[in-house]
Amino acid sequence: MRYMLLIYVNEAAMAAAPTEKTYEISAAYGAYTEALKKSGSWLAGDRLKPTQAATSVRMANGKTNVLDGPYADTKEQLAGFYMIEAEDADAAIAWAARCPAASTGTVEV
Repeated sequence: MRYMLLIYVNEAAMAAAPTEKTYEISAAYGAYTEALKKSGSWLAGDRLKPTQAATSVRMANGKTNVLDGPYADTKEQLAGFYMIEAEDADAAIAWAARCPAASTGTVEV
């Protein structure tokens, strides 16, 4: 069964992190991605552009409303995703718990 792992992080905290810390985080994601691929669970994944680049689109009364910025203004922002193949929800949750974002942000399954 396919599952999406949505990665939420605090963009401001990540931007303020020292360069050494960002290298550590990048390496952790690289290792996590390789583990997913090696297990055969990885289907797709990528990081997203910062929320400043986001555009939200809503339809109201037949008119398209285009808004600059993300859909929700929250402390943590959607920063990336993985699409995985897992036997069941428990297996997907186990992969989510191993994701680096689970210890610094949130991973939604």
